[in-house]
Amino acid sequence: MRVSDEDRERSARRLQQAFTEGRLTQLELEDRLELALTARTYGDLAGLIEDLPADTPPAEDVVNLESKNGHIKRSGDWSVPRRLGVESKYGSVELDLSEAVIPHEVVEIHLDLKYGSAKIVLPEGGAADVNRFRPGYGSVTCDVSGRARPGSVYVVVSGESKYGGLTIRYPRKRWFTH
Repeated sequence: MRVSDEDRERSARRLQQAFTEGRLTQLELEDRLELALTARTYGDLAGLIEDLPADTPPAEDVVNLESKNGHIKRSGDWSVPRRLGVESKYGSVELDLSEAVIPHEVVEIHLDLKYGSAKIVLPEGGAADVNRFRPGYGSVTCDVSGRARPGSVYVVVSGESKYGGLTIRYPRKRWFTH
């Protein structure tokens, strides 16, 4: 599958971060950046970053959102933590990651829903794993890829919903915008 400019840039940022941490030499960085910026497929990008370790999240990278009766909504230009816990008793949850700042490739979202549903909107090219989410009397609708792709966000959803469902999709196309 072919990569986008954004995929190439995301991989390049990760390589530059590894260089600043001392994980790559100047020569390795230059060689890998050249390959990353000219990559055509996800296979080309995969080998460039797979030997770099995943960071453990610092304490501020774990955020918990709670609501008893209200609606939890995050959209637009917001910073997505590495781990996000959401607890809602009677309200619904809407997490729109399509325009968000996501500095890491894997985002873990734990949902604890009683009587509400959740909707997660991923950026184009993003993927999700919903195998750890258990719906009670609801359903799970996942209209996005389930395979992680290098340079794209991968969301791992866990938790449960007693009487609500979970929907994961890409942003809707807008037909009448200028």
